Amino acid sequence: MPRYRLTLEYDGSGYNGFQAQTDQPTVQGAVETAITAFCGETVRLAAAGRTDTGVHATGQVISLDLDKDWPAQTVMNALNAHLVGERISVLDCVGVDGDWHARFSATGRRYLYRILNRPGPPALDHGRVWHMRKPLDADAMQSAAQSLVGLHDFTTFRDVNCQSKSPEKTLDVARVFRVGDEVHLVFEARSFLHRQVRSMTGTLTEVGLGRWKVEDVAEALAARDRAACGPVAPSHGLYLTGVVY
Repeated sequence: MPRYRLTLEYDGSGYNGFQAQTDQPTVQGAVETAITAFCGETVRLAAAGRTDTGVHATGQVISLDLDKDWPAQTVMNALNAHLVGERISVLDCVGVDGDWHARFSATGRRYLYRILNRPGPPALDHGRVWHMRKPLDADAMQSAAQSLVGLHDFTTFRDVNCQSKSPEKTLDVARVFRVGDEVHLVFEARSFLHRQVRSMTGTLTEVGLGRWKVEDVAEALAARDRAACGPVAPSHGLYLTGVVY
């Protein structure tokens, strides 16, 4: 049975997250519906990450099996044709071995969080950035973020509904830098806890606003207590930008 690897871009604003649900619009549901419209098959695809409601992607990766051995370009073009009207685009499609899996073959995931840091609210990027009027000290946020890098118990930054077996994760990269009017936060790890990135982002903004000291982030991490976490950043500023295999 032929297996395909596809890279997706989507605006998560109109979807109740990635994972398929019977009574809500989701990214997975829209793509699976497009597959059925294309070839008549009912499939269940696998994804590198299950993004939450409102979260976007520029590099989500999925895998799926089809009965017929279609050219990869045909699969990509057909799905894009049937996704017209959705805020989802297939950027790439290639055939892969039958033991390759979008989720379990992944060795790393990269997320970007965008904060628009200016007095005026977004017009063109409404729903795609977190707007903060007060100036942020990106350098202080960068310094504080380094205490999160490495193998840690991330209970403080773990959502109460997280289903991961362990709160221990290794954060490989945490970078905070300014790009014009925006402050960008980039996080890379093999995997993340539920809402870990948004929890870390919200906490780091407290440092950027001067409400927390740089060393307070390390103390919050060491507390291993969800109550020690800062505010959780909203979903609409978050992007899954890439998956490493």
